[in-house]
Amino acid sequence: MRFAEPINFYLLIAVLALGLFMLWAIARKKRLLGRFGDLPLLLRTAPYISFARQRTKALLLVIALALAVSAVARLQFGTHLELLKREGIDMIVALDVSNSMLAQDMKPNRLEKAKQELRSIIDRLQGDRIGLIAFAGEAFIQCPLTLDYGAARILLTAMDNTSVSVQGTSIASAITEAEKAFDQREKKHKVLVLLTDGEDLAGGAEKAAEEARNDGIKIYTIGIGNPAGEPIPMLDQSGNRVGFKKDESGQVIVSKLDEETLQKISLVTGGKYYNASAGEMELDKIFDEIGRMEKKELEGTLVTKYDDRFQWPLLLAIFVIVLEFFVPEKKKPAPGVNNA
Repeated sequence: MRFAEPINFYLLIAVLALGLFMLWAIARKKRLLGRFGDLPLLLRTAPYISFARQRTKALLLVIALALAVSAVARLQFGTHLELLKREGIDMIVALDVSNSMLAQDMKPNRLEKAKQELRSIIDRLQGDRIGLIAFAGEAFIQCPLTLDYGAARILLTAMDNTSVSVQGTSIASAITEAEKAFDQREKKHKVLVLLTDGEDLAGGAEKAAEEARNDGIKIYTIGIGNPAGEPIPMLDQSGNRVGFKKDESGQVIVSKLDEETLQKISLVTGGKYYNASAGEMELDKIFDEIGRMEKKELEGTLVTKYDDRFQWPLLLAIFVIVLEFFVPEKKKPAPGVNNA
């Protein structure tokens, strides 16, 4: 036996307070009556008055309210197995962890902003499977498609600019790796979200996007950074900036958000490009579009369900209330007693 909503038992405090108030009111009436003279004598001259019956009615009302609280707390006992079906899509989020994502045109830096966007994506999921890919010069699956959002959050925490040994930015490798991670037998229900600054140093992103479109994948890209560009900081082991990355000629490298490339990738597959914002409005728009996509039935799970029995205490509460209604507050005087 259990209660599905035990917090509602706090209502018993109000029921107890009501019961105490009614007992106090009855006792007060008894004291006030006693001011007119000897109480036993007064009760003999007014035999219809019954404080015992008043207390009985109060007790019945308290019992009825307590039973009603048990019903509101949803009494349950007995169980049965139920197949819980899920409907949703498969979503893979590819996170750019290249060194250019350490640029600080988004605070504290591009990578941390992208990870925050990814956390928000996971928090918004309801029944959809999620997978994670980390990419820089190459890509690998950080988390295969799963309904375990808690595990995805833990694996996301471990993703940083050291997650991929080969530096650079290969968006094509991220798209190709995502194709492998999706179910190859399906040609729909698949979404890839790219979180990147768009600097596709390896090239081939548009061709990879065309192949993804043929495989039924819709790509949404979220640009992280500023088109004006930002130097890439060099950090020591403590995370302190010790300078900026420079090219072979000694010039400071400026990493710019490449919106044009990201727009092309999205348009090829029927998706859209959005620029990351502080309020994450772009996620609202992406999820609005995903919400209109056709869903597929995902693997069902057998769960143990408790049987609701709140009807029993509710019926008892109604019975006690009816019983209280038929219990008179006054008693009939004995035959021959003069009430004049």
